[in-house]
Amino acid sequence: MKYPCLFISCGLVGVGLVSPLLLQAQQTAPNMVLILADDQGWGDLSIHGNLSVSTLHIDRVGREGAAFTNFYVCPVSSPTRAELLTGRYAARSGVRDVSEGGERINPDERTLADYLKQGGYATAAFGKWHNGTQYPYHPNARGFDEFYGFCSGHWGNYWNPLLERNGEIVYGDGFIIDDLTTHAIEYIRQHREQPFFVYLPYNTPHSPMQVPDTWWDLVEDREIRQRATDPEKEDLAFTRAALALTENIDWNVGRVMQTLEELGLDEHTIILYLTDNGPNSDRWNGGMKGRKGSTDVGALISLKAGKEELLARLTQPNDTPMTGAELDRVPRTESYMKGFAPFPLGTIRLDRQVREITLQAVDIPGKRVMDLFLLVLKRVN
Repeated sequence: MKYPCLFISCGLVGVGLVSPLLLQAQQTAPNMVLILADDQGWGDLSIHGNLSVSTLHIDRVGREGAAFTNFYVCPVSSPTRAELLTGRYAARSGVRDVSEGGERINPDERTLADYLKQGGYATAAFGKWHNGTQYPYHPNARGFDEFYGFCSGHWGNYWNPLLERNGEIVYGDGFIIDDLTTHAIEYIRQHREQPFFVYLPYNTPHSPMQVPDTWWDLVEDREIRQRATDPEKEDLAFTRAALALTENIDWNVGRVMQTLEELGLDEHTIILYLTDNGPNSDRWNGGMKGRKGSTDVGALISLKAGKEELLARLTQPNDTPMTGAELDRVPRTESYMKGFAPFPLGTIRLDRQVREITLQAVDIPGKRVMDLFLLVLKRVN
């Protein structure tokens, strides 16, 4: 199934260009799946040119959706997660570190899950939380109805590990990433009839580098064709383990996507994929300087890819029929400027007069994320 890129902004009315027109969001709320990798570098994905790894499913999310190539995160885990959940700089939400209380989001902050839950969404998190362990910092107190995983920033065992489910101590089943994904898939199946928000913060390729044999066998003798900026600092066994864990993540992303397609939800679900910081070792990262924990660009840049369906409706407030609409493209970087000239994309012609037009965002081949535009519609009588 081809997923469209996001090229329509529901905020275009606010720019004051087409005040007679009203763009309304689709009435049925889309599902959301937010996947976060842990210590995965920008260069650990084949979509970024790494010839020593295969991440077909993650690549598909970016290629059939939008890849945010200038998307930056924090140097370490907790601040990135806090900013993702609150939409605010980490320090403003109280997060300044990864331990000793510095990882906790202030109790008076509202998270994305809080808002979505208020809007009727079923909300669940499966994986590494790392924004506080006890109430009121626990995920069940931050808008998530369901939580399965662990709350600390590091876990020492990835096989049948001791975890928790909504505050109750339980044991995982098998390799942790596979297990987390299985729980997420079960939740999606159970809540297919209502909008859901599933947060999947994986805890790999963070150390310990415990790789299932199935995945290690694929990389053990693989040639590492691209090396770290300083090859003498690279531990090839560690690099192979990181790439094996990344390929395992990719397989699990594919499981989620397949489930959505089987349930007929793929065209009504937004999928976002990103990583929390730079790589946790010296390995190929596109020639960028830095790794996890530093403020160099190699530690801060992340892929943020999204696959989404967006339907929007253009209506006439004065109820006057129209025969079509002129469509202009406006770069977001210019949308606040006066006197710029929108780029005309053409005219939508209709065979009869109508009072509203419904648009569907479509994939535009060859466009990069920096070409993210507003679409401006002007009526044709």
